[in-house]
Amino acid sequence: MYASINSVIRTLIEAILLVIVVVYVFLQDIKSTLIPTISIFVSIIGTFAVMSMIGFSVNLLTLFALVLAIGTVVDDAIVVVEGVHAKLDQGYKSSREASIDAMSELGGAIVSITLVMMSVFIPVSFMGGTAGTFYRQFGITMAISIGFSALNALTLSPALCAIFLKPHDEGHGAKKMTRVERFHTAFNAAYDSILKKYKKHVVFFIHKKWLSFGLVAASIILLVFFMKVTPTGMVPNEDTGTIMGAVTLPPGTSQERAMEILNRVDSLVAAEPAVDSRTVISGFGFIGGQGPSYGSIIIKLKDWEERSMMQNSDIVVGTLFMRAQKIIKDAQVLFFAPPMIPGYSASSDIELNMQDKTGGDLNHFYDVVLDYMDALKARPEINSAQTTFNPSFPQYMLDIDAAACKKAGISPSDILTTMQGYFGGLYASNFNRFGKMYRVMIQAEPEATKNLESLNSIKIRNGNEMAPISQFVSVKKVYGPDVIGRFNLYTSIKVMVAPASGYTSGQALQAIAEVAKENLPTGYGYELGGMAREEASTSGSSTGIIFILCFVFVYLLLSAQYESYILPLSVLLSVPFGLLGSFLFVNGFAALGNIPALKMILGTMSNDIYMQIALIMLMGLLAKNAILIVEFALDRRKQGMSISWAAVLGAAARLRPILMTSLAMIVGLIPLMLAMGVGAHGNRTLGASAIGGMLIGMIFQIFIVPVLFVVFQWLQEKFKPIEWESVDNTEVEPEIEQYTRK
Repeated sequence: MYASINSVIRTLIEAILLVIVVVYVFLQDIKSTLIPTISIFVSIIGTFAVMSMIGFSVNLLTLFALVLAIGTVVDDAIVVVEGVHAKLDQGYKSSREASIDAMSELGGAIVSITLVMMSVFIPVSFMGGTAGTFYRQFGITMAISIGFSALNALTLSPALCAIFLKPHDEGHGAKKMTRVERFHTAFNAAYDSILKKYKKHVVFFIHKKWLSFGLVAASIILLVFFMKVTPTGMVPNEDTGTIMGAVTLPPGTSQERAMEILNRVDSLVAAEPAVDSRTVISGFGFIGGQGPSYGSIIIKLKDWEERSMMQNSDIVVGTLFMRAQKIIKDAQVLFFAPPMIPGYSASSDIELNMQDKTGGDLNHFYDVVLDYMDALKARPEINSAQTTFNPSFPQYMLDIDAAACKKAGISPSDILTTMQGYFGGLYASNFNRFGKMYRVMIQAEPEATKNLESLNSIKIRNGNEMAPISQFVSVKKVYGPDVIGRFNLYTSIKVMVAPASGYTSGQALQAIAEVAKENLPTGYGYELGGMAREEASTSGSSTGIIFILCFVFVYLLLSAQYESYILPLSVLLSVPFGLLGSFLFVNGFAALGNIPALKMILGTMSNDIYMQIALIMLMGLLAKNAILIVEFALDRRKQGMSISWAAVLGAAARLRPILMTSLAMIVGLIPLMLAMGVGAHGNRTLGASAIGGMLIGMIFQIFIVPVLFVVFQWLQEKFKPIEWESVDNTEVEPEIEQYTRK
């Protein structure tokens, strides 16, 4: 856990540095870069303060939220700085006036963006269950950081702009340019060229509205398709540095023989170079029962710094299992990783509780389970299906002669109590000694109960005499299970199923259901247990409801902001592009993970909690980009421009900050997407889904949102004609005054 936290903290620092570099490339000024940098630390420090007040701890979820928040909290400050620079480019001679005028334009957009992004994270905080715990800590941490970011952008950032930024010098001297200045000049020339081409392409899409709406429809259809075909999961299995082992010996194995086998397993484990230490437990099985036939082993691996990439826990588990299959022939030896969320099960495998609802013979039930396990193993999604249940333990069945007991005046319960005292032990009384109370337990010596003949020496009171208990009890040798399990009142046999490499738990659960439908006879079924039960209940309708709620909240807020039920659709219909990009990247990485050479290193990706967290965050970020375009296009429309040119010029005005904030977010998440080592699977899933959604969403949004604005603003004005703003000069008097002031 601490290694994972240190890994995320390192990623946090790398993300901050990368974001600062991206901001500097676009703003090309140390002072301008300093303003968004300050906003990062203000927001993070403020978030830590509130986290402490509400009782949140520094854990993987809250740190993930802060990593993602870096690219988010810097957005508002970038928008402010870029807006002030735009005013200075227009010829403002006062940084203070430029800051005030820029905030008069940007204030509404910043408030709107903040409310939308917070409204995305607030609904998920009310979700119940294990997934709700993940969403709650992540969502509230993100909402807090975004709130501080907005407060900073509305107060501190404009003040810093007025202090740090200077009016742009129009004069160009003859002095030789440095390499940095030449880079800035080349970058600006390239951006100006891109901006001109961008305007032409926006005009093209506006003229071809059918193409834009076709792309929107295609993105929604593909999004639904990929949501159905993308494998699902709960939480990806990570290398925790610990491996568990379960040893099951043949029924009736003596304690001495069990220790001999366990010592051989211990020697096998000790020969693995990646193992740091191990602990052997005799008489107890993590996934079995208790007794001489069971044993367990806890393996602690070396720190990640001391292990190579080919010594992760998955590879070590596979290596130890294959060695045990070859060397240990007298026992069933299993190795597995502990679950990522403690408390549900001892193993990260899928737990099945097979049920006999007919109440029939136990041996027949066992045969049905064996046939079902064989059918499971034939599926490519399943690596193994194992059970420690065995109905062949040697046992003695006691048959009490009730007639003889009644004739002698002895109750059968007295016989059972007597045998309990001799063989199992019985609490008899208490006594005080040295100021403490001690229990008195009666039990026969081990030598007195080691064979059947010992029954003749066990006596029971019969009137004034003692009679051998063998007169009333007959013993028969039988075979049966050591423990009979129950689940939902039905006789149950526990089966542990491990997904095959390259397949997720969601795919394995689907295979389990299909095999059960085809192979289990009538009257037999199964119930999921442990993490699998939680996953099956979480990946259903509740997650879908949360996403719908997020869309509804965003729609209602934008409707209030724009005083329109139509215009918010220009924002919402652009979001599916990014969500589709997220699924494309995750499926692409999953395809890479299926390459044999990369399978054990990269693993697989699925639509798990980490991806769903990224999707929720993307809803807010993608809506933010669209809001910036719509807000500025609407301002230009209210100034009297045509709808089409208002869209083109509004999008062009916001292109630079959108590119800057989106690239800052993407670059900041690259360390997360390329993570290796501790917590790598969750990091890569979160990073890949967020980067894919942000990159593809941004590319499509900057072209599609202006078209959506043109269409929906035209519809809006059909229902409610636009009210033109006053053309008096009261608002522009300060701008005029700065040019006339001497």
